[in-house]
Amino acid sequence: MRLRAKTHADRRWRIDELTPDFELLDVWAVPTPGGPDDFGRFLDVFTSFDPTESSSFAVRNLFAVRWILGDLLGLDTPESAVGTGVPSLRDRMPADLLDAAEGTPIETLPFQWLYVLPDEAAAEIANKTMHGVLHLGWVPDADAPGGYRGQVAVLVKPNGLLGRAYLAFIKPFRHVLVYPAIFKEMEHMWSERDALAVSNRTGP
Repeated sequence: MRLRAKTHADRRWRIDELTPDFELLDVWAVPTPGGPDDFGRFLDVFTSFDPTESSSFAVRNLFAVRWILGDLLGLDTPESAVGTGVPSLRDRMPADLLDAAEGTPIETLPFQWLYVLPDEAAAEIANKTMHGVLHLGWVPDADAPGGYRGQVAVLVKPNGLLGRAYLAFIKPFRHVLVYPAIFKEMEHMWSERDALAVSNRTGP
């Protein structure tokens, strides 16, 4: 479910210290109910999801088209990546966040971790259209079994007119086709892991 920007802004996230010049593009609630210590499980589900292998035809093919267009238009060249095209947000990070810079590799998407904390994590990406940040949080939710659930926010700094035009073009695809399908699939993955954990505890 898509949330209002205020939902992200109402909490004091560490990412906000690093991104005062970024725009909050989207905030989504992810149906992954759990307890206060389940953020690690949420990260595992998120990093194991491969959009190119999604059960959703729309997600699978839209990502395939994006990578093809990226190659044809040169959107994802090494010269535009984090550290070359734009400075990494690591340059803005205080020592305590630099010490938390490790995380499970995101092998299915070209993001690089900035930090991983007990209740939030952030990764960055850059190409010719924008410098972006993926923020994952673990938030209280009185309606969720266990009292907590996942939350995803996307922050961006568009690269000029090209970046703004690109973000405007993909907006309806993100909101209608991509994010709802991805989070529905993550809900299914989460439920499967819950069922497996219960099975392992109870035995045959």
